Amino acid sequence: MKSGIHSTYYSDCQVTCACGNKFTTGSTLEKIEVEVCSKCHPFFTGQQKFVDIKGRIDKFKEKQAQGVAYQAAKAAKTAKKTKKKVKKISKKSN
Repeated sequence: MKSGIHSTYYSDCQVTCACGNKFTTGSTLEKIEVEVCSKCHPFFTGQQKFVDIKGRIDKFKEKQAQGVAYQAAKAAKTAKKTKKKVKKISKKSN
């Protein structure tokens, strides 16, 4: 390796987590602060909860049903307006 072009490697880099856990590793930084680690992350602690109960397909089908209902309501409203116009025209012609 060429000397002077590489960053300094610290073999005793101190990593500190927000939960208070500390461990040592090697890095080009002297000190690293992280928000989650293997001691507090839900995946590693076994406390992982699935918030998304509905799947993508269920959500898609729900949106499709809402769209169909909206189109039906829109068509009914248009039909109602058309009926009123026809009624007015028929009264005028009599």
